[in-house]
Amino acid sequence: MANKSIDYSLYLITNRYDYSDEQFLKIVFEACESGVTVVQLREKTVTTKRYFDLAVAIKKVTDKFNVPLIIDDRVDICLAVNAAGVHIGDNELPIKIVRQMIGKDKILGVSVKDVQRAKEAEAQGANYFGVGAIYPTKTKVITKHTTIATLQDIVNNVAIPVNAIGGIKENNILSLKNTGISGICMVSEMMQAKNVSMKVTNCLKSVEQLL
Repeated sequence: MANKSIDYSLYLITNRYDYSDEQFLKIVFEACESGVTVVQLREKTVTTKRYFDLAVAIKKVTDKFNVPLIIDDRVDICLAVNAAGVHIGDNELPIKIVRQMIGKDKILGVSVKDVQRAKEAEAQGANYFGVGAIYPTKTKVITKHTTIATLQDIVNNVAIPVNAIGGIKENNILSLKNTGISGICMVSEMMQAKNVSMKVTNCLKSVEQLL
């Protein structure tokens, strides 16, 4: 499958907050330059044209640093900019259909919260999972807590990479030690960092101890 060589260890999920496009791109640039291993562009409320334009701009940054770009939800945007892959949740198209649309070579990430869903998604063509929210988070309005025990159960029952998401901060990364995960996903911790480069560097040090 598509993701055999993908390093999921430090996975940045974007949020634009009230940044200008210039500020937003600068944060992503600094994060990629400093060592994030995957970038997911997540836009929930913009027009298709706006999402496309942002994806084109972000892809120039990720390509410069050879970092895979994953598009949240939108298969059309993923294909339009030739991103590395797409990440979907429960309210998107069925996994099998998405796999057919993007082909066998692009990465397909899926959000899961339990073992049954994970097994089904793996069988239908998922390449990796995002599991959470592990800790409380304000990034999404509705979040259902996922225990570390459930996270471990999912890891133990699938053969593809599992990434933890939700409220993960520099100071709680090591609480996920020995879970068997392949990476951690961060949003606000990086996107709102006073010093993005230092934040990424510090998180990478913890991730090295974790994985």
